[in-house]
Amino acid sequence: MAMTEFFKNVSKVQFEGTTSNNPLAFRHYDPERVILGKTMKEHLRFAACYWHNFRWPGSDVFGEGTFEHAWLTAGNEMEMAKVKADAAFEFFSKLNVPYYCFHDTDVAPEGSNLKEYVNNFAQMIDILERKQDETGLKLLWGTANAFSNARYMNGAATNPNPEVFAYAATQIFNAMNATQRLGGENYVLWGGREGYETLLNTDLRQEREQLGRLMQMVVEHKHKIGFKGAILIEPKPQEPTKHQYDYDTATVYGFLKQFGLENEIKVNIEANHATLAGHSFHHEVATATSLGLFGSIDANRGDAQLGWDTDQFPNSVEENSLVMYEILKAGGFTTGGFNFDARVRRPSVDLEDLFHGHIGGMDVMALSLERAAAMIENDVLGQHVAKRYAGWNSELGKNIINGDLSLASLADHALTNDIQPKPVSGKQERLENIVTGFLYK
Repeated sequence: MAMTEFFKNVSKVQFEGTTSNNPLAFRHYDPERVILGKTMKEHLRFAACYWHNFRWPGSDVFGEGTFEHAWLTAGNEMEMAKVKADAAFEFFSKLNVPYYCFHDTDVAPEGSNLKEYVNNFAQMIDILERKQDETGLKLLWGTANAFSNARYMNGAATNPNPEVFAYAATQIFNAMNATQRLGGENYVLWGGREGYETLLNTDLRQEREQLGRLMQMVVEHKHKIGFKGAILIEPKPQEPTKHQYDYDTATVYGFLKQFGLENEIKVNIEANHATLAGHSFHHEVATATSLGLFGSIDANRGDAQLGWDTDQFPNSVEENSLVMYEILKAGGFTTGGFNFDARVRRPSVDLEDLFHGHIGGMDVMALSLERAAAMIENDVLGQHVAKRYAGWNSELGKNIINGDLSLASLADHALTNDIQPKPVSGKQERLENIVTGFLYK
C-alpha cells in the first residue's frame, strides 16, 4: 500500500536565488555554495526538530490546540507514532535539511510503565533507522524527555525521590543507546526541571550532588558503549522552574569543574535561553568558545516584549552574523550544527507554514554566514582586538601571565619604573560602524 503524502502542495525545497518569488524556495541558502573552503551545507549543518513540528498541537496555557494535522488525530498510540514518523521524514526530506533531532517521547508513546516504554521506543527506533536509510537523513542529536511527565514535577536527577532518578536514568540509558545506533552525532541533556521552585524545601548541596552523579554516569556510559559523539548540556536560567542549575554557559562550566567533567561535556546553546539569562546570543557563543565548551546551537529567538521562551524562528541577520563570526573564528562546528528549536505561531495552522518558518530561518542563517565570512576574510575586528591587547605580548605582560611576578614584585616594578599608563580608546562606535558596513554592503 502506498504511503500517505502529507505535504502534497510542497516539492523538495531548492535554492532559486534572490530573484525568485517562490515562497517555498531558498533565496539565500545554497547548500553547495563554497564559502571559506566549505559548502554552506557543511558550515551550517541544519536540523529540524521532531517536538515542535510533530508533537505540539498548537496549545498554550490559555487555550487548546489549534492544529488539525493528520499525525495529531486520536488513535492507537503506536500506530499514530508510525504515522507521525511518516509525516516527519517527508517534511525533513522536502525541507532539504541533512539532519533531524528528537526526544524519546516525541517518537514513541511512553506507555503505562517502563517495560512498555522500552518496547515502544525500541519498535520506533527500528522504524527511524529504516527511514534514515531510505532518505539519507542523519541524526544530529537525540535526548530523553525527563521533564514533561508528572513524575518529574520535582525534577529528574534532582528529585528528592531516588526512584524518580532511576526512572529518568532508564530513559537516558535507552535514548543514548538509540542515538548511538542511529549514528547520532551528539547526545543532549536538557535539565528541564533540574532546579527549584522555593528554597524552603530544597537542599541545594544534595541536588547538585545528584545532578553531578547523573552527568558522571552519562559520561561513563558514553565510553562504555563507544559513543564517538559529544555529550551536550543545554543551559537555561529558569522556566519552567524558578531557578535551574544550568543557568548559562559560565554556570555550566563551574558545575562541570566541580564534578571533573569539563573535558567531557560541552554545551548546546539556545538563542532564546541566552536572552532569558540576561545575555546576548553572541555572548553565550563567545563564552562557550573561550572556555572550550562550544558544541551545538538551537537556533531561534525570543520576543523583546515577552519575558518567556517563545521559540520563534530567527529573523535577524544582524544578530546572527556576529554569532557566526564567533563560530567561524573558533573553527566552525565539529559534531554540532544549527537545529531549529523553533515553532510556528499558534494561529499558523496551514501545513505550508511549517516550511515558511524553516525556510526563512535557513535563509537568515545563510546570509549571516556570508556576512561573517566577509568579516573573517577582512578581519578588522580581530586586528583591533590583537592591537588592543598587544601589551600582553611584552616582557611585562608575559611575566605577569606566566606567574614570574608576585604581587610585591609587580608593585616594586611599577614604582621603580614610575609607570604612567594613559587611557586608550576602545573605539566601540567605530567598530560598530565597521560591522554595519559588512552587514549592509
